[in-house]
Amino acid sequence: METIEKNGYKKIRNSGLEYFTVAPHVWGMKIVFVNVYIIAVVDEGANSWVLVDAGLKGSGKKIVRMAEDIFGPGAKPAAILLTHGHFDHVGALEELLAVWDVPVYSHYLELPYLKGISSYPPPDPMVGGGLMSMMSWMYPRSPKDLGKRVHRLGTDDKVPGLPDWRFIHTPGHSPGQVSFYRDSDKTLIAADAFVTTRQESAFSVITQMKRLSGPPKYFTTDWVASKRSVQILASLEPESAASGHGYPMYGDELRSSLRRLAENFEEEAVPSYGRYVKESARANKNGVQYIPQAVVNPKLLAGAVLIGAATALGLVLALNRKKKSFSYKKLI
Repeated sequence: METIEKNGYKKIRNSGLEYFTVAPHVWGMKIVFVNVYIIAVVDEGANSWVLVDAGLKGSGKKIVRMAEDIFGPGAKPAAILLTHGHFDHVGALEELLAVWDVPVYSHYLELPYLKGISSYPPPDPMVGGGLMSMMSWMYPRSPKDLGKRVHRLGTDDKVPGLPDWRFIHTPGHSPGQVSFYRDSDKTLIAADAFVTTRQESAFSVITQMKRLSGPPKYFTTDWVASKRSVQILASLEPESAASGHGYPMYGDELRSSLRRLAENFEEEAVPSYGRYVKESARANKNGVQYIPQAVVNPKLLAGAVLIGAATALGLVLALNRKKKSFSYKKLI
């Protein structure tokens, strides 16, 4: 096993597996571009724990390996907690439930997307910011149907399986998104209420460039609610924060960055153009009720046209070179 200290957290590498620490009894793992978290109950040692989110489809075995690396062979969580139901946070649920027969919990406003009732609103590739946004029209948004395996979080703020934590409703990126908070040491699992890299940019995603940012723009459907959620989390003045994308942040750097985002949310987080910028999607316990009309980002469209034209020109030139080369070889 190899341990590397970096920016306040530890990266742990063991037999091809890599994950990181967040805070005492809290671990995370990056799966391509999204994080999952394991939280152990402090007063019960390392025997009782939960999984937060389920990453991308096909990552079930990797998540099980992480759990067994921490807790030993056959380790099984008390529950799986979902911050929200977007495809990159629930992808491996069926794989995990085939190994672990445990309850799944989410906010009641996420249940339509987890019980096969409603699809999410369409992602918006017009928000700009990079390749991850431009490709978002391809991202899955259809619901999962977990049936009776998924349960609603309670009407209070208690977290099943985690007596020393509470959940906070932080909508905007999705209607029922929740964050998890441990008051004893001010540890925050922020979900996608804010993230610690620029998730719209493929370069930032690949390099995991550290920058506290608003929620991923392409999937955020209510910017007014998103701002309120960031303000609520900033008021906690967390000591450590781990989000759905990017590595953890700590201390004064975290608090000052989060405060700046809360105070300048429109300038720093809200896109200039976008389907949901002037009008939010609306949803209730039955799922999506209203979706605004799509809008066109003229700058993004012009850029796409230029890229398309340059690509077409490149193909024509390449074909001409190939044709000339072929004709020359025939003459020889």
